[in-house]
Amino acid sequence: MSPRRSKALDAIEAQVCREVGRGTQALIEATRGGLAEAAQSLLHATSIGFITGFFVPRDGVAAAETDGPVGTALLAASLGACGVPVRIAVDSPCADAVRAAVHETGVDVAVDEVGVQDQPGIARVARAWKEAGVSHAVSIERCGLSPDGRPRNMRGADVSPWTAPLDDLFTAGDWAKIGVGDGGNEIGMGKLPAGLIARTVPNGERIACITSCDHLVVAGVSNWGAYGLMAALGVLHRSWSPAIAKFLTAERDLAITRAIVEKAGAVDGVTARNEPTVDGFTADVHAGVIDELRRIAWGQAAD
Repeated sequence: MSPRRSKALDAIEAQVCREVGRGTQALIEATRGGLAEAAQSLLHATSIGFITGFFVPRDGVAAAETDGPVGTALLAASLGACGVPVRIAVDSPCADAVRAAVHETGVDVAVDEVGVQDQPGIARVARAWKEAGVSHAVSIERCGLSPDGRPRNMRGADVSPWTAPLDDLFTAGDWAKIGVGDGGNEIGMGKLPAGLIARTVPNGERIACITSCDHLVVAGVSNWGAYGLMAALGVLHRSWSPAIAKFLTAERDLAITRAIVEKAGAVDGVTARNEPTVDGFTADVHAGVIDELRRIAWGQAAD
């Protein structure tokens, strides 16, 4: 890899993989270089299966969160536009948000929905992925199984009544496995050194996901991790770069966030409010991240 590309990848990772107040700095340091490794792996993907959707049952609210579906939809749509077959798996509580996000991209992406208690459904999707020749499974902001076998949110609450064990789908094939998360309780975090989450993240001992992966991206916000992969792929793959640049814009990010809030009732996972923010950050914050990624990858902040 040329020094220029290597420098760009480092800058992209620094932009999206940073501490935003969750106590994850040690996790970020332990996975330094993971974003570039994940992007380089995706260069060889022949078909990709994504997993996303994190349900928020709190303070009288019961809805999918805005982090995850937005970044997943944009990354999937951009790769689909580049000619890579893609599909997204999600459980029923978060399915409307994922479908709304996919619809807003304008790219036809298959959505595999399974019920919370539908273990045969997970096996059915796994078979479909294998028949489709999925070479890479990418989980973005998806609550995974903790040490006691239950999925737990950042507060340590058991969210199994709203969360299918899609860890079983993630690990069902010999595909390359990429995890993107921001708190320690997401699928893929099992790759971190034993006990690191417990020692450094609030409620870490209870929430740490035990499901591992091949490449792990610990981002400040999981959507940012997806955008970092888009920017990295734009740097690494010249022929994909123009198509990816069309999807990695602040305007698309906000349009999809609004769509899942207005059409699917999605909420901010931090504030639990039905508004177009993500992890407590307003649109201008996310726009700043995206504009910087565009500057790094394409030398421009906006179209």
